[in-house]
Amino acid sequence: MAKFVDSVFVRKMCEVTHESYLRYWDERNGGNVSVRLTSEEVAAFDDVVEVKEELDLGFDASPLSGFYYLVTGTGRYFRNVIGNPENDLGLIRISSNGKKAELLWGFSDGGKPTSEFPSHLMSHIERLKVNPEQRVIFHCHPTNVIALSFTQPLEERHISRLLWKMQAESIVVFPEGIGIIPYMTPGTNKIGQATAEKMSEFQAVLWPHHGLFAAGNSLDETFGLVEVIEKAAMIYSQIGSQGGRIMQEISDDELREIADYFGRKPHVGFLEE
Repeated sequence: MAKFVDSVFVRKMCEVTHESYLRYWDERNGGNVSVRLTSEEVAAFDDVVEVKEELDLGFDASPLSGFYYLVTGTGRYFRNVIGNPENDLGLIRISSNGKKAELLWGFSDGGKPTSEFPSHLMSHIERLKVNPEQRVIFHCHPTNVIALSFTQPLEERHISRLLWKMQAESIVVFPEGIGIIPYMTPGTNKIGQATAEKMSEFQAVLWPHHGLFAAGNSLDETFGLVEVIEKAAMIYSQIGSQGGRIMQEISDDELREIADYFGRKPHVGFLEE
């Protein structure tokens, strides 16, 4: 049977983490990713059957009991994953009582899952309620999105409308807009709970002065969601570098027309009536 390190899941994680590093979204050991795998997908590999270590999750993840997650490691640099995935990635199974992470593969040097793993799992729980097909949580530090959190009011309607108006595809890709939590210390259950609450309504959540949490059906889709959000924020930054005066914009009626054409429903109350 095939080895897990050669799987399409590991290859795609290597590709996405490397590309994210190249875009300056995940400097040093910043950022983390988790992908839910099915038991059928895991069963195809003969080197992921033995539990190597049990780790405390620090909260009750019983809604995910028995689920498998491929996740980046704590303190690991995204730029290194592509060269040594068995060291910087781990395959975790959530224990039957939901309180332990069972390591089946990876973290070959004794590493652990990202410190944000509980936050990931909390968001996975909420996104499963919204769309059972969604199985990716991606946290990164996109430069222009972070910059917005310093210069703009931290209001979901305001930030969402600003990003929608920067390019026509924004409202198509994230019609629900962007969720925002208050600034909080990362790596804590408190920030995980606050993010998960927003994930019940939004597919992307801004951590002010820090980064973005995003969810999706696949790594490609989730990466693409971040791409579109960051591109919109970058266009706004470019407008600022050109003097900041907006001579024309996409109107609310035009945004509504775009959304209708592509079968999207904008967040209620975010567009002017």
